This record gives sequence, structure tokens and C-alpha cells, in this order.
Amino acid sequence: MCAPSGGNMQRWGFLVITDRKVKEEVAVYYRRAWEEYVRPGYQSGPPAPGSSPERFGRMLDAAQYLSDHLHEAPVWIIACLTTGGSVWGSSLYWSGSSIYPAVQNMLLAARALGLGATLTTLILRYADEVKSMLGLPPDVQPYALLPIGWPMGRFGPVRRSLDNVVYGDRWGEPYRGLDSA
Repeated sequence: MCAPSGGNMQRWGFLVITDRKVKEEVAVYYRRAWEEYVRPGYQSGPPAPGSSPERFGRMLDAAQYLSDHLHEAPVWIIACLTTGGSVWGSSLYWSGSSIYPAVQNMLLAARALGLGATLTTLILRYADEVKSMLGLPPDVQPYALLPIGWPMGRFGPVRRSLDNVVYGDRWGEPYRGLDSA
């Protein structure tokens, strides 16, 4: 059950899902969000900055594979936030400052162990339906799904050109510090 972490202001918790039936039921909503909202936008738009059309196509193929096979991941972790009637409610504005670093630590740990994992939020499109399937109480909100399993193929280094994502002083302006990095 997702519950606030021990007595501090971090009101997040994690639900570990291994039940295949639950994963199959929730995966229906993941696929629905992918097919109705996300895939059409990616397919009609240009490749992500710094990505070739071929590389972007491979990324879309991998995302499609995840949508089709999500329920097959041996373990899911659902990151949740308990609002508990707080004055802040479930605002994404402040909650990401605590829950997403915890999720990132899980992703790094999985990679260090040789496991494949990713952060996805597509289930949030149908959060009410998913909450019901997972038995989450009204004051607990899901914030991310991490499917965890064994990677197909081998991991390679993460490659991304910093000059496509790091800017200086104004958006789109080159950051001069990259010249010496």
C-alpha cells in the first residue's frame, strides 16, 4: 500500500505489483493512452531534438513494444503520493520535487543491477480507473509506473548531445561552458 514515508514531509510511497491479472487490467489503460494520445503526436511530429529520423523511429518502435508488452514486465512499481488533506493537495508543482528523485534513484539502482526499467506516466491519463484497480484510497494518487524486468539485448551508454539540451542565459542560446567540457 502506498503510505506516507516515516513521519516526514515526503508523503510518497510505492506499490509493488507482481500479480499478472492486475498488470493485464491496468495495461489496457496504458495502451489506450498510448494509442489515443501519445503515439499520434509522436508520429505526426518531427524527431526529438538531436535525434535522427532513424534513431527516433527506433525509439518509437521501443515505445510501441512497451505498450504492447507492458503487462509482461515481472515487476511494476507504482510511485504514489498521499495527499492526506494537506493544504498543498496533490499538486504536481510541488510533489515532483520529492517523488521523482526517489523514482530516479530506483531507475539508477535497476540499471546498476542489470535490470531494464523506465518511468512512464501514461496511466495517469486514466488515473481514476487505475486507482480503482489498484485499490488506492481517495487521498493516494499514482504519479508514475516503473515496469522492471530484463532488457532485450545489451545496455549501451546513454548518448545525448548536451548542446541540444543545455542552453546559456536564454533558451536556444549555446552554453559556452560546453566548449571546455
